[in-house]
Amino acid sequence: MEGWLEESGAVGLNDLELANFQFTGRGVRSLQYYKEGERVLIIPCGILWTVEHAYADPLLGPALRSTQPPLTVEDTLATYILFVRSRKSGYNGLRSHVTALPRSYSSSIFFTENELEVCAGTSLYIITKQLKRQIEEDYAGLVARIFGQYQDLFPLDKFTIEDYKWALFTVWSRGMDFVLPNGNSIRLLAPFADMLNHSSEVNQCHVYDASSGSLSVLAGKDYNVGDQVFINYGPLPNNRLLRLYGFVLSSNPNDSYDIVLSTHPTAPFWEQKQKLWMSAGLDSTCTISLTLIDPLPKKVLRYLRIQRLDELDLSVIQVDATDGIINESNEVEVLQFLVDSFYGLLENFGTQLEMLEEQLAASVHPPGGNAWAAAHVSLGEQRVLRLARKRAEDLLAAAESGRGRNGDLSPLARCANCDKVSGPFMLCGRCKAVTYCTRTCQVAHYKEHNVVCRVISTAPKNGSDMK
Repeated sequence: MEGWLEESGAVGLNDLELANFQFTGRGVRSLQYYKEGERVLIIPCGILWTVEHAYADPLLGPALRSTQPPLTVEDTLATYILFVRSRKSGYNGLRSHVTALPRSYSSSIFFTENELEVCAGTSLYIITKQLKRQIEEDYAGLVARIFGQYQDLFPLDKFTIEDYKWALFTVWSRGMDFVLPNGNSIRLLAPFADMLNHSSEVNQCHVYDASSGSLSVLAGKDYNVGDQVFINYGPLPNNRLLRLYGFVLSSNPNDSYDIVLSTHPTAPFWEQKQKLWMSAGLDSTCTISLTLIDPLPKKVLRYLRIQRLDELDLSVIQVDATDGIINESNEVEVLQFLVDSFYGLLENFGTQLEMLEEQLAASVHPPGGNAWAAAHVSLGEQRVLRLARKRAEDLLAAAESGRGRNGDLSPLARCANCDKVSGPFMLCGRCKAVTYCTRTCQVAHYKEHNVVCRVISTAPKNGSDMK
């Protein structure tokens, strides 16, 4: 592959090499010193996998153009990859890249039922089930619309549903997305550059030049000879890392739980409420991420306050008023709903957090395996939901006590371990976010609080710094 890339105009390959590393597996090793921001690699436009190149191919292009409506970007690229892999001659350069790709992946869409059940109750579990059904439907559509119509180009023994899943995940895990100056977007795969592994410790370092169409990789930090060169996929939670890239990070500080809030158009006063949601930057159906740093975002409260407005409230309410407490009964109803919902969500997890921690400590799930990865997704989501439930409970206690009468949503002081509500209390010295009634309770709560404490205490203080 490297020889073809150099002949095609790639720059920087002489100072890099593919190598195997202990924790990340195959990656790219530096053969020289790089200073942060220095250009490491350039892959020219002509050898990138893009939709434009697929349509320009003399054999594949006519079949793609005749398929209406057009295939999605993902399906076009997946079909392009499988088409090249199936050719017995020609396409030598692209086929050398396909040959270098992994033969199998560890995304949740490839998990067995038993492996997936380890994360039952998570958003990943639900999305993976939906994706598996959607992939089957999409594959059947491809067979009917293009594969079956051009069997000389797409022999079905080389375009099975398993082949399609492999190619589709290749696009998910190795594709790079960029917004062009005209506002359009492009997704591409860059040979060799797609061998770089992820690290949250480097800055974003891959750049698309819209004028030349080339892909560049910059040094995301200083590298010495022998260091592994990384790129940064962004601050992604484990549920997305496992679904899209096939790995997880232990104690991932970006873990989250996506909560879906929805109101049916036949609900009372839906049109009036929809206007309020839109004015507040929301919609009648919203997906909002709960995170370790912000387990109960204001958007959740604002949505539910609007959802529970009655006719009298709607006659006098202003959109700005929904950013704070509307009235005590509305606030108590919203918070009680959240508390009940969080309890229900947590009860739906197949294995509770404490049991998962014990199983991981005892290596019940072999480290690095699919079940081990699924367990880490479940751990992260349960930690977020427990924080969200605790926050809602504290706000509910404050609202019921009358402390929220003037819009003050400060929760009552409460021991994070035993729930005692009468003082005096001591703050956690590191994160300053939880209180304890005694040193004994602080020690008892350490194992559960440690991960969250580390995330909160190292997070930027200004929310606008978060991306």
